[in-house]
Amino acid sequence: MKKLFLLSILFFSFSLFSQNSEKITTKKCIPKKGLHFKLKNVFNDSRCPQVVDCIWAGEVSAIVEIYKDKKLVEEKTLTFNSRNSEQNNKWFENYFTKKIKSVSVMPTRKEGEQINPKKYFINIVFSD
Repeated sequence: MKKLFLLSILFFSFSLFSQNSEKITTKKCIPKKGLHFKLKNVFNDSRCPQVVDCIWAGEVSAIVEIYKDKKLVEEKTLTFNSRNSEQNNKWFENYFTKKIKSVSVMPTRKEGEQINPKKYFINIVFSD
């Protein structure tokens, strides 16, 4: 797998790899050609930590930018939670030819630990 490179909480850019499960990982700059995602800001990570029983699963909010050939196409604030997963999947499908099964923000939280903002990435799973 590729190493995950995250720049700062303000600017993350993404590239894609793999077949059925693709991780959007960060790069230092946006390439001149092709479609690229940039995670501008991650905020409000209120997800329930692993091995903890919670009444509410929580959510993560992020500002995602889409670039095509280095030109900004769209900027959107997305909230990743169980209520709007279908809506997020449909938004990402606008930029892919494959049907998306799920989109999630990783890594998952652990009790008593904070996630370093540089460790966040988006995991996209495509339907077969």
